[in-house]
Amino acid sequence: MVIKVFLATSSGSTAIKKKQQDVVGFLEALKVDYAQLDIACSEDNRMWMRQNVPEEKKPANGIPLPPQIFNEDSYCGDYETFFDAKEDNSVYNFLGLPPPPGSKEGEQAEKALIVENGTHAEENPDDSIAQVEEEEEQEEEDLQSEDEEETEVQEEEEEEGVEETQEEEAE
Repeated sequence: MVIKVFLATSSGSTAIKKKQQDVVGFLEALKVDYAQLDIACSEDNRMWMRQNVPEEKKPANGIPLPPQIFNEDSYCGDYETFFDAKEDNSVYNFLGLPPPPGSKEGEQAEKALIVENGTHAEENPDDSIAQVEEEEEQEEEDLQSEDEEETEVQEEEEEEGVEETQEEEAE
């Protein structure tokens, strides 16, 4: 699957240029395989983009502005929807790509899948929470036991010190 980013390399708008740079830079940072398709130099690219942006996503004038993002022939969105996905840590979902292991989005998807399927009882968040609470209670009990032991030792030492002082005074 190749992500297609439709751009206008000779745009006079600095806002469009910044949006295009943001999309391309972010895709490069994520190491996502993508292709830049210039609508300024290719009438075919411009027509394909305009025809494949869904009607409900086109602006009032009917002409979508770059950048427009597709996964092969499936429309992903424009800059605003890309930006929202970026803010929500859901860019891979936005692009229709599986998130890489270890990414925030991958961990979120994994947790959602486990909860949805309920197949891994030990990985069920409710079970994990119960296990964590149980471990915390055990740690608390252990700390209390240690504190009690320390207190007993201190009391014994104080008693011994008092007894020694009393013996010294008696002599």
